[in-house]
Amino acid sequence: MFGSHLSIAGGHHHALQEARALRMDCVQIFTKNQRQWDTPPLTDDQCRTWFEHRKSTGIGPVVSHASYLINLAAPSGETRSKSLALFRDELLRCASLDIPYLVIHPGSHMKAGGPSGGLRRIASALNRTHRDLPDINVLTCLEVTAGQGTALGHRFEDLQRLLDTVRAPERLAVCIDTAHMLAAGYDLTSSEGARSVIDELDQVLGLPRVKVLHVNDSKTPRGSRVDRHEHLGHGHVARDAMRVVLQCSAFRHAPKILETAKEDRADGRPWDAVNLATMKRWSKAKKPTQRRASD
Repeated sequence: MFGSHLSIAGGHHHALQEARALRMDCVQIFTKNQRQWDTPPLTDDQCRTWFEHRKSTGIGPVVSHASYLINLAAPSGETRSKSLALFRDELLRCASLDIPYLVIHPGSHMKAGGPSGGLRRIASALNRTHRDLPDINVLTCLEVTAGQGTALGHRFEDLQRLLDTVRAPERLAVCIDTAHMLAAGYDLTSSEGARSVIDELDQVLGLPRVKVLHVNDSKTPRGSRVDRHEHLGHGHVARDAMRVVLQCSAFRHAPKILETAKEDRADGRPWDAVNLATMKRWSKAKKPTQRRASD
């Protein structure tokens, strides 16, 4: 399943229409303005229109990305209070729109208690939200980050510690991002490196935990700890490494989402269409070279 993060400007259903026009299978959206803490609740008309277009376009599954304002690792104070409230609202919006996956960056410890303190606060936030919303059937997908600044989640072990700590781990899943993993130091510079990364991911977290893939190239090299996405084949993630990730059988049914710049190529073709075609091409298994009888 291949798709992209698309805009909901003018209505959530516009993302579904654009996804169909670009011949995508799935789509990722923000369910609200991600730059604002407060947003009016979804109306009945918005939900009705959304479901009508879900049916007519056949796009699915849909993934939601939580607002970047949310920091579940923040220490006590206004940011933490607002983050908890917004995270709760994001889950409720997903439930209202029948969106099964909410991708979220784990959070930044902001030098308060270091990584261990930050991870404890994330687990506490998840436990509190799960307790307050016991009947929400939405998986929170913790995203592997680039590790910029004091961001947590750039090591698989960070996410596993959260899964080991929370009271309802069945309500959590994992989202991997190829650009983030490279920037965090994972070796996606060759096919051999990518296979080792997948093996490590399986050993630490288990591949069945991965429910969403963000397929992005990286403007910055391995280990930079800087999150900058690039169009596929134009950055530091090796093409052979990307093929290994895309062809991994464990990810066959996971939504594979582009998060590259919304712009047109020099020839006027949308980069989303170009990257989608590239992703589909790389996902196909290579045919073995036919040997000649004389070889």
